[in-house]
Amino acid sequence: MVPSGTPITAPEFKLSNAPIVEAVLDVDCDMPAAFDLAGFEGKLRSAFSQQYPKFRAQYLDKYRIEWQEDQASRHSANRAIQGFQFLQDDGKQLVQVRAQGFSFNRLAPYRTLDEYLPEIERTWGLFVTIASPVQIRVVRLRYINRILLPFANDRIELQRYLKISPGLPAEDRLQFAGFLNQHAAVEVGTGHQVNIVLTSQPRENDNLPVILDICVASEEIATTENWAWLLTKVQSLRALKNRIFRSTLTEQCLTLFQQR
Repeated sequence: MVPSGTPITAPEFKLSNAPIVEAVLDVDCDMPAAFDLAGFEGKLRSAFSQQYPKFRAQYLDKYRIEWQEDQASRHSANRAIQGFQFLQDDGKQLVQVRAQGFSFNRLAPYRTLDEYLPEIERTWGLFVTIASPVQIRVVRLRYINRILLPFANDRIELQRYLKISPGLPAEDRLQFAGFLNQHAAVEVGTGHQVNIVLTSQPRENDNLPVILDICVASEEIATTENWAWLLTKVQSLRALKNRIFRSTLTEQCLTLFQQR
């Protein structure tokens, strides 16, 4: 059993200037049958407001149109609360209590997951105490990276930076205007689900911004009180994410993130 708040010791992949723009931990849960998120707003505000003074509610709007021949159409609308967001003053870190569970978001500047784990444990504990989720169903870790690839003589050889770089059919008259690649996979042995999105953004001066979005998830039932289990699962997903990151980028690309 891992003591509460103690990260598992394992070699960590570190970069001095990591390109992470957002990291998200989602824990989807089965909630009590009579769970009404709106009814917990007061307790949640009281629990989170000291560290996360900014508050936002998220809504889901549903519209329905019924039409029958020779009759006027009927319209109806319904709005339901889907989540509460609690943000720090600078907006760089937030906790979400959702109708389906809990989320912890960290925007750039991002340092290391180990630094945020004590706060994740603390806020997860508040969520469990107040909302009383029945069980954990899915743990999901997502990292969005924004990588600036330098142009050389107004050109970029993508294969110098990306091991899974996109390509065009052999046609001299075609020139890249942009790309979007998506890969879905399952890790052999663990069954972890993987979704990788690699896409370009419009040119910025002498750089081509490329988004590398890596999402890894584990679908497994677990009790909500077992933080040691959840911590182990998060660490396992992080290790998988790091392997995917390194396997997607070349050493020349990784060198870009060691520059300050």
